[in-house]
This record gives sequence, C-alpha cells and structure tokens, in this order.
Amino acid sequence: MINFPCKERYGWEDFLEIVADLRSPEGCPWDKAQTHESIRRNFLEETYEALDAIDHDDAENMREELGDVLLQVAFHARMEEERGRFDMSDVVDAVTRKLLYRHPHVFGDGEAAKSGEEALANWEARKRTEKGFARVSDAIESVPHTLPALWRTEKIQKKAAKAGFEWENVFHALEKLEEEVGELREALETGGAYDAPHGVREEAGDALFMTVCVLRMCGIDPEDALHRTCDKFERRFRNVEECADKPLSECTEAELTELWKRAKKALAQAEGKAPSA
Repeated sequence: MINFPCKERYGWEDFLEIVADLRSPEGCPWDKAQTHESIRRNFLEETYEALDAIDHDDAENMREELGDVLLQVAFHARMEEERGRFDMSDVVDAVTRKLLYRHPHVFGDGEAAKSGEEALANWEARKRTEKGFARVSDAIESVPHTLPALWRTEKIQKKAAKAGFEWENVFHALEKLEEEVGELREALETGGAYDAPHGVREEAGDALFMTVCVLRMCGIDPEDALHRTCDKFERRFRNVEECADKPLSECTEAELTELWKRAKKALAQAEGKAPSA
C-alpha cells in the first residue's frame, strides 16, 4: 500500500508521482500491465470525449476530459521513462523548443506577422526546415495514416494546393466529382469484384476524395459536414420510425420513401425552415 499525502490542492509533481506509483511494483496490477499498444485506443477515446466537451462548451466536463487526455500523455511518457528513452520533462522541453522555434515573429528576430495566415506560413516554413522536407511529397507522406480518412484527405489536399496543385475553381472540382460518380456507377453496373482495379472500392474512394475537395474549396470541414448530416439523419429516422404503422422491415421502398418525405417536411416545419434533401 502506498501512502500518498492528502492535500488541499495537488500540483504537477504530485500528478507525475501518482502516475509513477501506479506503474511501480506496489502499484495497480492493471496499470502495471499496460503497454503503448494496449491503451492506444484509450488515447483516441479520451481525445474524442474532450472534443465532445469542447463542442458543448461544457466547462466542467472539459476540465475532466482534458485531464484524462493529459493522463494518457503522462502514462505513455512514464512507460518510456521506464525504458530509459525519455521522460515527461523531455516531452515538455521538446514542445517548448518547438513553440519557440516555430514562432520567430514572436520569440525570434523575424518580422512581426501581420495576420494569422502569415503566422501559419511561418510555422509551416519552419516545420519543413525542421523535418528536412525537400519536396511537397515529403510533407504529404508525413500526414499520419491514423487520422480519420476525411481529415487525412483534407490535409493532403491542402499541402498539394499550397504547391499550386489545385483546381482553378470549385465548379471544376465539382465537375470532376460528377465524373467520379459516373465511374462509380459504371463499376457497379459492371458487377466485377469490389476490390478489382477500377472496382467499386477504388471508384467510391475517388468520389469521396473529390467530395472532400469540393468542401475544402468552400471552406467547410468535411468531418463537421458529415457529422451534421448524421445528426440530421438521426432526427429524421426517429420520426420515420415513430410514424410507421408497422416494422420498417415490412415496408416497401415506396412506403419508406413516403415516410422519409413526411419526416423531412415535419422536421423542417418544426425547425422553421424549408425541407432539404
């Protein structure tokens, strides 16, 4: 049993000591057994929970969930300290040095940034130098594969666009999207293996890629757009289910379509706006 002192308020050093205690021989059996791989998903879940609190502007939950994210950082750093590779102080030192280096307009002798865009350009330029990126393709390759696919697509396209690889306007991108949808239809009609070259998987991916392109050129976050559509679907589906006089599995396609149209109209009236698609 570890006798940790009771305090009115705990600080950073207390927090790190507790994390170390949990991993110690006298600590918690579960905590001691964890590896980077075993709690990898926990990191993602805690991050999404923090984002949910931020989206709801919930200060109490935000404080708790940000603490949970911080715990994940400290936990992984502690594992590395046990391996003798780095510790939490190295993590803090590294990110501090990064902030100083990538803000020459604030901490260095660079000219003051006149806008957020100029500050971001400074950051990206220093990042390229720091990472040793010789080409744009190096920067594109560095985009993490673990990102949600829509965000990864958006980041890749932004980096390519900064190098001049961009559609002249959004309508040209939309025409390309329509072309990709046509190729998807052709792949479906052909009826070949879904994973064959130019099969459904490839053509659907191309259509998704161009959808993100259109949204990006309109300044719309593709993840946010899709989440909003999911929320809209949830509301309408609930209305469909409540208004159906029999299980949905027993309805014909025509009946389901009619229920959906009624749901769109009812919800649009409730929200005080015209029905949308």
